[in-house]
Amino acid sequence: MLSGIPLFPAQASTVAPSVDRLYFLILAVTAFFAIATVIAVAIFAILYRDDSGRKVGAAIHGSIPLELGWSIIPFIIAMGIFVYSTVVYFDLIRPPAETLEIYSTGKRWMWRFQHLDGKAEINELHVPKGRAVRVTFTSEDVLHSLYFPSFRVKADAIPGRYSSVWFEATQTGEFHIFCAEYCGTRHSGMIGKVVEAWTRAT
Repeated sequence: MLSGIPLFPAQASTVAPSVDRLYFLILAVTAFFAIATVIAVAIFAILYRDDSGRKVGAAIHGSIPLELGWSIIPFIIAMGIFVYSTVVYFDLIRPPAETLEIYSTGKRWMWRFQHLDGKAEINELHVPKGRAVRVTFTSEDVLHSLYFPSFRVKADAIPGRYSSVWFEATQTGEFHIFCAEYCGTRHSGMIGKVVEAWTRAT
């Protein structure tokens, strides 16, 4: 859906569409209230302007229905976003039972990936299309962040601690890998790619 827009990477995993829907939902709600506020301020500024500068504002007494409205409606919207984001979050952190296990280590300024069959890769990761993959990783030196933008998954790589992300590729091709946490002078060069996610044999 978003691959034709340069600002957004391809939706190349099973969880990517739900992450994007959540993002655009929050963006739409925020934009709606921001625009509504600006319009209301502009309208009130025009309707109630005082060219003489001598008018005194009238005393305002509270309105229970109005106060309930601007409290309850945002609460319902916020809880709706919370419930939806919780569903997306649990999808992101709960991998399926059968996953392809890959181990990774980040260090300045590279990613090393280790497959269970003994194959190791530097700044490249080969994964099959249509199979869940879990990457368990840590850092050898400073704080890094392993980020697969097309798969919409990201987690910090912390020294002395293991983190993991999982995804299931839905497309073949090459997809970026970034470090999303500033880690030093060559941080911008700490990049890699998921290479040719092939279709697994059936």
